[in-house]
Amino acid sequence: MSKILFLLTAADHWTLADGSKQPTGFWAEEALAPYEIFKEAGYEIVAATPGGVAPTVDAQSLSPEYNGGTEGAQQRKQALDDATELAHPLSIEQVRLDDYAAVFVPGGWGPMEDLSCDAAAGQLMVQALRSGKPLSLVCHGPAALLASIDTDGRFPFAGYRLTSLSNAEEQLSGLADRAKWLLEDRLVAAGATYTAGEPFAPHVVVDRNLITGQNPASSAPLAKEVLKALR
Repeated sequence: MSKILFLLTAADHWTLADGSKQPTGFWAEEALAPYEIFKEAGYEIVAATPGGVAPTVDAQSLSPEYNGGTEGAQQRKQALDDATELAHPLSIEQVRLDDYAAVFVPGGWGPMEDLSCDAAAGQLMVQALRSGKPLSLVCHGPAALLASIDTDGRFPFAGYRLTSLSNAEEQLSGLADRAKWLLEDRLVAAGATYTAGEPFAPHVVVDRNLITGQNPASSAPLAKEVLKALR
């Protein structure tokens, strides 16, 4: 059975400009919607995190507010409990890219804290890009691409069309004015060709083997694009 690697944040907070820590982790929908689509298509899922630390789910992402009510929240929690592979990750250093058909990075604010500056994550991003295998990232997941910037400031993804959570969406989330930096700004400054759709509406960008989604609503459409690429 072919495998898809889920690269997840190990952070349980995001450090804001004033030094306070916003509790977070990975966003449930962004991991679980692709997980379910990939599993249904017959793929095995393997997770990896910095240090092999069991990932933390952002509690907000399991709340009724973000799941269409109490019943939806309960279903999301059960789906997370059933996705046992996500709770037992490898460390990124243990990953052999040859073992996987594709790499996927879900968001949540956690990747802003750790994947954005994790050397092993950066190396994996470069390896995946060069391999031609689908490299897909959603919402704040594209923060992992920033870790690929080398010591001379060269960005392997410069010139690639991509998306991520937009500045407008970060403003709507209420944390933009408290953040040390915003993901859209950093990706543009590094040389990416950034595009965004309407706030919190599905928007997926495909450029060669790089597949990016803007927000939680983009998670399932992104996973379907990955399956197209794998076919």
